[in-house]
Formats: sequence, structure tokens, C-alpha cells
Amino acid sequence: MKTARPLSGVARRKNPKRRIIVYIATSADGFIARPDGSVDWLDRPWPKGQYGMPEFFKSIDTILWGRKTFMPVIEKGMDLSVYGPGIKNYVFSRSLTAASSPAPQKTFGPGVEFVNEPIKPFAQRLRAQPAAAGLSAGAGKPRKNIFMMGGAELIAAFLDEGEIDEFSIHVIPVLIGEGIPLVAPRHRNVQLALLSTKTFPDGVVHLNYRVV
Repeated sequence: MKTARPLSGVARRKNPKRRIIVYIATSADGFIARPDGSVDWLDRPWPKGQYGMPEFFKSIDTILWGRKTFMPVIEKGMDLSVYGPGIKNYVFSRSLTAASSPAPQKTFGPGVEFVNEPIKPFAQRLRAQPAAAGLSAGAGKPRKNIFMMGGAELIAAFLDEGEIDEFSIHVIPVLIGEGIPLVAPRHRNVQLALLSTKTFPDGVVHLNYRVV
């Protein structure tokens, strides 16, 4: 495995606020799922180290979900604790609340909150918060970041409000031909600075970009 190599002339900004990071996998042709939401193309052997995912999960204490991404996960019985202990989950929905969801409330657990408010003030308030309960980074240590899970509409909404800091993308060496794009299409011109790249023996390439 090749080690990550920072690009010359590109440095991380020193920002005391928590960063919102899109951490995601895409096909080689830029899709995050098939048109029906299936990610069967991600069913592949994983190398030792799981592409760095365990380390990333240690660096976050909050996850942002769109409803269309969150509900299938819950309906399949996935335990949200796989992302780490004490993680706070915010689910964005225009109409759904924990009380109105068809899934039992106990399914969500105590760390899930539904959100229906403008993105800009929510994101700014979230960035300014201390670490989630039980996840204090400790004196002298950086505060934990925020994992933008997606999907494409939520990523686009935060991006267009200037509330995405980084894209951490694992490009999977497969073409799926059609599907849901990384970011919901709209007219935009968002410049990115490449922070680092990393290649894996199975052909997966990790790209880490900062939103300029």
C-alpha cells in the first residue's frame, strides 16, 4: 500500500471550528448508488485496515443523514453503534419526525434527532458545540469533526450553503453506468484543493479534497 502523499503547496487551514466532512465511496463514474439506492457494487473484499475507516470514525462524534439514506439503514436493522460509542445522529427531513416514523422509536436509540430547519444556522450552531456527550477530546486535543453521510441531496444542500469543509472520497474501480451522483446536480462552480491521495492494492483510490 502506498502512503498518503500531501500535495505541495496545499496545507490544511487552522480552523478551531469542527469540520463537516463528506466521507463516502463512489464508483469510477461518479455515482454513490444505483438509481434504486442499491450499493451492491460495494460488496467486495476489504483490505486490512478497511481503507482507514476505523481511524476516521475515531475522529468524529456526529453524523448527518438525509431521511432517504437513514431510513433504509434502520429498516435493515443496522445498529448505529457501529460508528462508535456516543455518536450523535441528526436526520434531516422536511416532514418525518421520530414520532411519525413507521419504525419503532426504540429502533433509533437515544442519539438520534430529526431536524427540519435552515441549514446555515444549524451547521454554524453545530460547529460551535463542544464534543458530544461522553466524547470529549480532552484538554489540548482537537475537537472531533462531523461526518456528512449524505445522500446526494443533503450533501448538495450543505455545499450550496458553504457548509462542507472536505470531501474524503474512496473511488471504487467499477463502472455502474447510471445512478445517484455524489452531489445532486445544480448549476455550481465549487473549487476544490487536493490535500492528499492514497492508493490501495485492490485499485481503490482515496482522494481528500478541501472546499476552497
